Amino acid sequence: MFSHHRKTALTGAITLALFVQGAHAQDAKPANASTLDQIVVTGTHAKDRTVLDSPVPIDVLTPEDLRSAGAVNGELGSALATLLPSFNFPRQSNSGGSDHVRAAQLRGMSPDQVLVLVNGKRFHTSALVNSDTKIGRGTTPVDFNAIPISAIKRIEVLRDGAGAQYGSDAIAGVVNIILDDAPEGGEVTSSYGAYHTNFRPTGRTITDGQSSYASAKFGTKLGASGFFRAGLESNQHDATNRAGPDQIPSWENQSPANLALQGKRNYAAGDPKNENYSGWLNAELPLGDTVTAYAFGIYTQRHTIGDNYFRYPDSDANVPAIYPSGYRPESIGTNRDINLTTGARGHFGEWDIDSSLTWGGNSFAYNLRDSVNVSLGDESPTQFRIGKYSGTQGTANIDLSRPFEWGSTLYTLATGAEYRRETFRTYAGDPASYAVGPIVGAPTGAQAGGGLTPQDTANLSRHVGAAYVDLSADLTEKFFADAAARYEHYNDFGGAWTGKLSGRYAFTPDYALRGAISNNIRAPSLSQVGFESTSTGYGANGELVQGRVLSVNNPIARGLGATDLQPEKSRNISLGFTARVGEHFDASLDIFRIDVDHRVTLSETIATDGLESYILAHFGVPGVQSVAFFTNAVDTRTRGAELVANYRNALYGGNFTLTGTYSYNRTSIRNVRDTPTQLAALGADAVLFGLEERNTLTDASPRQRGALTARWDSTHWGLLTRLTRQGSTTRVFDFGDGFVPTQTYAARWQLDAEVEWRATERLSLALGGQNITDQYPTRSIPDIAYAGNFPYDVISPIGVNGAYWYGRVRYSF
Repeated sequence: MFSHHRKTALTGAITLALFVQGAHAQDAKPANASTLDQIVVTGTHAKDRTVLDSPVPIDVLTPEDLRSAGAVNGELGSALATLLPSFNFPRQSNSGGSDHVRAAQLRGMSPDQVLVLVNGKRFHTSALVNSDTKIGRGTTPVDFNAIPISAIKRIEVLRDGAGAQYGSDAIAGVVNIILDDAPEGGEVTSSYGAYHTNFRPTGRTITDGQSSYASAKFGTKLGASGFFRAGLESNQHDATNRAGPDQIPSWENQSPANLALQGKRNYAAGDPKNENYSGWLNAELPLGDTVTAYAFGIYTQRHTIGDNYFRYPDSDANVPAIYPSGYRPESIGTNRDINLTTGARGHFGEWDIDSSLTWGGNSFAYNLRDSVNVSLGDESPTQFRIGKYSGTQGTANIDLSRPFEWGSTLYTLATGAEYRRETFRTYAGDPASYAVGPIVGAPTGAQAGGGLTPQDTANLSRHVGAAYVDLSADLTEKFFADAAARYEHYNDFGGAWTGKLSGRYAFTPDYALRGAISNNIRAPSLSQVGFESTSTGYGANGELVQGRVLSVNNPIARGLGATDLQPEKSRNISLGFTARVGEHFDASLDIFRIDVDHRVTLSETIATDGLESYILAHFGVPGVQSVAFFTNAVDTRTRGAELVANYRNALYGGNFTLTGTYSYNRTSIRNVRDTPTQLAALGADAVLFGLEERNTLTDASPRQRGALTARWDSTHWGLLTRLTRQGSTTRVFDFGDGFVPTQTYAARWQLDAEVEWRATERLSLALGGQNITDQYPTRSIPDIAYAGNFPYDVISPIGVNGAYWYGRVRYSF
């Protein structure tokens, strides 16, 4: 429910908005410069490229776009998912670490196949390994929600392979976040919202997920042309729960104590509770006439509480003396991100030079409460320190560029070098979290995620060096071309060349073809090389399983056929058409294909009947009922198309914009490595890459997504409505013995709307809603709904929370 002070504030905002509804809008403000005419700095080193002039597709998002996205809890990832049809940001639940760090996809590719830059400098990834999720399983992606949304001046999203220009990971594209650099003035923003929904599985109207957001930023001049800009941001989000009435799973003990819980909501399914605090700065200081020093940085700390499966009173996973009525463990994550850059840019003769040092890091402390180590019996604690993950990335860059004339053609030459050092380290949990207690035959380790054991811990580092060259020019009045090459060397994987050719041919000043061809690489992350974990939890079939994720260097993994990982290698091809019809209409259509060889994934969770005895007999390790390890088992091909169209015109004293976007991508499996003979010998169900992982790559994410957004702005009013079609998704479970529950969740239409009243030039108030028609995914079939506890699947992009309503106030100075 709403707290009293929050309810009063929101009621006041609604009353004020209704009071002024009768006011007439004054003359419209001049239209803002179209983002089509914005000079972009991503995708080419030429200094005169705009969105439609670029040889590759680029989206530009402004602060106004991000505000209008109505992001729940100020999440940058949620805003990008609303605004970009190629961007998927699924909400997870009961998914271990993925409840705390959400992974994003671009063009349907893996979360770690997109490169994120801040002011053009590489941003670090998360240290947490997503081993218990569906989308992004086995990845350590960039945490988009670690970047404060109030810090952003604009975002440039390059939808094309760009490894030759920016380095590894840029297989699907590049997201370049440009920080606010205003030399004076500031802004204070506050918003509050909540989900209010008719939840049909329980027949109740639910209000939960209350979210509050506040940010403040200011700027001041430094010297004649420098600046200092800084801000603070806070957002808090209460948990949501969309679990259904429990019908008690058939595989659980049908005892009176368990059956007494039938019909109750014993589980929780929805968003985790979230508290997030951020600070940021961006500064430049001229040092004479030719050199400017700069620095920028971001710090974020987040505390989250996620849910896990309920443990019944009469269960092998319970100690009745501690939990006579059963229990539901909660995971607790403390996430810290820091990213700092300092450097200088200047002009030396004909050259523009930019040299910088960047250091970024993430630490994630993982804990459990309301849990138990059953093997310790009545002496078990109920809170555990599960482990800690840490990753750092230090980068030194030097970039040079200059124009030069050859014949009658003016070229832009860019070159540079980069050195990067990466580290990954994990720390063991407390001894009780992984202990094998005196209760014989009982599950060992903390329930819902046993602690990292001393033998699980990893401490890895590596060095990466790279050099590149990029040459671009308008070869004729109609044809622009760009060629780039890069050599990158990893001390653990060796070296590789990448290259890219792109071009744009303008038939007329308003119509053009564009295209690109490139090859790109992504070396396995250090976490994919060295991460190991031991856990006790529920498998896909609902039965309690003690399992391990093994590095490929572990003797057990080697004994099951694991081999050294290889870098992923992609070949990207794209072709596009752009058009600008008069002053009011523009459109772009791009088609693409991405072939990835040696794609890095986690294997299937291998849990055959003979596995435990095999590991005990050959390696002397008891109690291991399931294993998974990283592998290059699959080659994929992703085909797709993306359409963006805009119409702009004056209307009723204001400026009207209508934008249509559509994205389609389809991933198919080109080749699968044979299951190793050692693994196949354990039984027909022991496969390296099977139905569930195929489903993860091909059908678990939506293939299609489209949106139609209408926006009208005048001096005092802003109106927005957005209709989005979230495409269908498919879930596949493989429970063994031919039992493969499968369900396709139908496409859904989502309607968002917002009205903003600009009371003065400085003060504005807004009211809005997302999914205001309160749509939910298709109800899950009984074999997937887990005895009614999970009536909706989280893989549907429309989510499982229903309608969200919010109010916002903003004051600039």
